[in-house]
Amino acid sequence: MAINSSNSMLDRLSELAVANDPIDPKLYEKYDVKRGLRYSDGRGVLVGLTRIGDVVGYEIDKDGNKVAVPGRLLYRGYNVESLIKDAEAHKQFGYEQCAYLLLFGKLPTANELAEFNQLLGTLRQLPNNFTEDMIMKAPSSDIMNKIARGVLASYSYDKNPEDRSIQNIMRQCIELISRFSTLAAYAYQAKRRYYDGKSMYIHNPMENLSTAENFLRLIRGSKSYTPLEAEILDLALVLHAEHGGGNNSSLTIHVVSSADTDTYSAVAAAVGSLKGSKHGGANMRVMGMMDDVKANIKDWSNEKEIGDYLRKLLNKEAYDHSGLIYGQGHAVYTISDPRTTLLRNKAEELAKATGNEEEFNLYKTIERIAPEIIYEKKGDKKKICTNVDFYSGFVYSMLNIPRELFTPLFAVSRIAGWSAHRIEEVVAGGRIYRPAYKNVCEECEYIPIDDRK
Repeated sequence: MAINSSNSMLDRLSELAVANDPIDPKLYEKYDVKRGLRYSDGRGVLVGLTRIGDVVGYEIDKDGNKVAVPGRLLYRGYNVESLIKDAEAHKQFGYEQCAYLLLFGKLPTANELAEFNQLLGTLRQLPNNFTEDMIMKAPSSDIMNKIARGVLASYSYDKNPEDRSIQNIMRQCIELISRFSTLAAYAYQAKRRYYDGKSMYIHNPMENLSTAENFLRLIRGSKSYTPLEAEILDLALVLHAEHGGGNNSSLTIHVVSSADTDTYSAVAAAVGSLKGSKHGGANMRVMGMMDDVKANIKDWSNEKEIGDYLRKLLNKEAYDHSGLIYGQGHAVYTISDPRTTLLRNKAEELAKATGNEEEFNLYKTIERIAPEIIYEKKGDKKKICTNVDFYSGFVYSMLNIPRELFTPLFAVSRIAGWSAHRIEEVVAGGRIYRPAYKNVCEECEYIPIDDRK
């Protein structure tokens, strides 16, 4: 009875809150509100400057109009495609070099990279008793929440958590970059044991292994992986490590850091942002949609059948009835998402190695025809391209990485970019973020409690 009564009260209070908070959409136009910190044409409102990363999808012509260009992703001014090609040519893992570049603003020499790799390797172990006390004793059904809790708990294991000097923040960031893969893997193992009733494997990370290798080793009972698996996961980590200062989680790092708080509070806030299905959780929506596509399309090679089903998605007649084809479109990229191109090429290689060529061809067909079908439906002049979320989940599934680790893997990668943005905000920000909200509630005359009805 008490539970039912409590639920009934919550229902009434929720209805009251919803009824009391509507805002007339016309007011946003009246006061020229940049909803989501965006202009009406989708461009982000300029709220800061950065030297860390750039996302290029369009240029502004002399008349102030947006002109679509092939997408480019730059880390500290360097095209990420060049970084990847160089790492592949030298048979190196690229993520650690990428983290070095983002943190220190320069490409490392061979000796500098070796020293940095060695430093990361020595820090991968979690602090003494951390795994037992902070992970095993309080497992979580969602690994992102456990990562956030683990980041906050790291404050208690830090002998100098409040020192806001750059040297100390750098130490904290490097430790987090090194340990995020371990934290995510152990959180997954705890989830397997306590929520799924499966065996739990707690392996020690190896100092001589890369982030990608260690992650694959820690999540598998066999501790085994192939060179191709590690190479492709490393590529995914490089592609997700940074995406400019305007994405939601990087902006979160800037906003929270500008309040002059500690590193762990700022990073935990970013993890919470990344968890959202409109941000880091987007590839999970793609996978759910593709499950539906595969279940309802009989012939995966039939372009007409595929197109008809995509139209059903747009008409809110299939899957979650959202009217969206997940994995299509991006806030900045227009003609192409460079991350998609790089990951697709490796996905094809992995598909051939794992016998998933038929499914890969289904993805390629959707990538090719979905923009045309969206234009056919909406008649929008805005160019639509397939984004990286469309292929990342497919790649992870071919790597036999469980779906509950897809978004945590994003965090394992993005901690490098977050760390660079935190340091940049502390060094160059200097002013707490304080945007304006226009109050549209009329002032009311106070009613004494005895006169209220």
